[in-house]
Amino acid sequence: MSVDKGQLNIVGKGAATAEGPGPDIMAASTLDGNNVLSSDGDDVGKIKEIMLDVASGRVAYAVLSSGGFLGIGDKLLAIPWSALTLDTDNKCFRISATSEQVRNAPGFDKDAWPSMADRSWADSIHQYYGRAPYWQRFDRDDDTYRDVPPAL
Repeated sequence: MSVDKGQLNIVGKGAATAEGPGPDIMAASTLDGNNVLSSDGDDVGKIKEIMLDVASGRVAYAVLSSGGFLGIGDKLLAIPWSALTLDTDNKCFRISATSEQVRNAPGFDKDAWPSMADRSWADSIHQYYGRAPYWQRFDRDDDTYRDVPPAL
């Protein structure tokens, strides 16, 4: 059984060829603007923001700018961090969704962001991408997900 650990995967040569601290620890600003490729290989947009859960110290979402032209008419999507894979060889992210799934994903306008702290909204986003919410971790002892308390 595959277990969603709620964390980002990294593929490629990564640290073996990277200069500086990457790819295990990186400045969020270095990821802004990175392309995102769908599971069927299409470019579905660019990372616009990295959203942090400040209380827990966890990365919650990447905000993807998708569609539109030169930023006009684009749709923003909150992508669960664990639905992405950092591809260090191709300097992009890969999303575990087809381009059609990304096109049909629930999104929002740049002037009307959702309340990302709203658990019902967050649950629906994680369910859409088939991921456990970032605030939960899999407990192998009883095959359930449990909330992880914020870091102290």
